[in-house]
Amino acid sequence: MLRKVIQRSTLYLSYVGMFFLIPMMLITSGEVVGRAVWSRPIPGSMELSSYMLAVFILLGVAYTHQVRGHVRVSMLVSRLPERVALALDVMTTLLSLFIIGIMAWQGWVVGMEERTVSDMLRVPQLPFRLLVSVAGVFLCLELLIDLVDTLKKLTRR
Repeated sequence: MLRKVIQRSTLYLSYVGMFFLIPMMLITSGEVVGRAVWSRPIPGSMELSSYMLAVFILLGVAYTHQVRGHVRVSMLVSRLPERVALALDVMTTLLSLFIIGIMAWQGWVVGMEERTVSDMLRVPQLPFRLLVSVAGVFLCLELLIDLVDTLKKLTRR
């Protein structure tokens, strides 16, 4: 039950991130056309595009892990015995949990201290800094699901 809630939430967060691709595409296209045809770029389009790209990436990283979309090199692991491969998987998942946990924690700490705004449009950076923490928490939850699954496989054999 908890697994379904986490995975569904991760999916919905990725949908929110994907939604930001549409305005990013329109702003970038408008920027190119405005610059090429009328020699008038859209003011602040680079700032907006970079913020929307950050939202897209951060809200999609946990879902990408959920569907195994990350690059994974298994040349060495595929040649190992299954128990050794599962033990290595547990170790790498624990290391990932540690690193992403620190990232989520520091994302929260840095985000709460953030008071700056962007140069041209004066967009506050606080929500975008806090997204690092949100993305880290959801990635940690996905990693915990993987850890439980791997430990079940390891203890079954």
